[in-house]
Amino acid sequence: MKILIVDDEAEIRRVLELLLSGSGYETLTAEDGERASTILERERDIDLCIMDIMMPRLSGVEATRRIRKFSSVPILFLSAKSLSQDKALAYSSGGDDYIVKPFSASELLMKVEAMIRRYNSYSQKEIEADEGVRLAGGITVNTEKREVRRNGIRIELRDKEIDVLIYLVKNRGRCIGSSELYEAVWGEMPLPSSGNNITVHILNLRRKLEENMASPRIIRTVWGRGYQID
Repeated sequence: MKILIVDDEAEIRRVLELLLSGSGYETLTAEDGERASTILERERDIDLCIMDIMMPRLSGVEATRRIRKFSSVPILFLSAKSLSQDKALAYSSGGDDYIVKPFSASELLMKVEAMIRRYNSYSQKEIEADEGVRLAGGITVNTEKREVRRNGIRIELRDKEIDVLIYLVKNRGRCIGSSELYEAVWGEMPLPSSGNNITVHILNLRRKLEENMASPRIIRTVWGRGYQID
């Protein structure tokens, strides 16, 4: 994870660098908002920006307004200003959170971790909504559009096949029994013969999706329990 530290005081930059690097983060630094804006426009893999407010050339608030024109990177304001109007101005410029100097190391690290986690989770959801959930073998499943592709090429599935696949994808990482799968997809109480119906649909999906049916990588059988997508 990469964090940009923006502060005109070299000592504060040094302290934050030591604190964050000691917690496993990669750090970059900037001495003012002008430099921060330039770095963020160039370095698109930065996960968080810690931004001072009172700085020469371009303040943290002004820099954030500029940054928001091209980036949604989370911005944590770090300032000695603690009045509510100062915080309101910072948030209205596009900031995501605010911490007042002096601050405790534990409070800062908790905010940093939470902000990065939320940002990465949101970014992943955006990717999945647009491109689909990525599985093994170059397979993507777009649950909203009900589309399945291999390396960008659409794979035609029947309605119930895509229903089965989507249910497994939405429960990724959990073993789904045949009875649960049948009830969820067909909307009926499972009968003794329902398991055979599920088996047929899983086999059809594997024929269309798996590169090697003898060793399936996408839909895994958990013997005696059901099926799972990892």
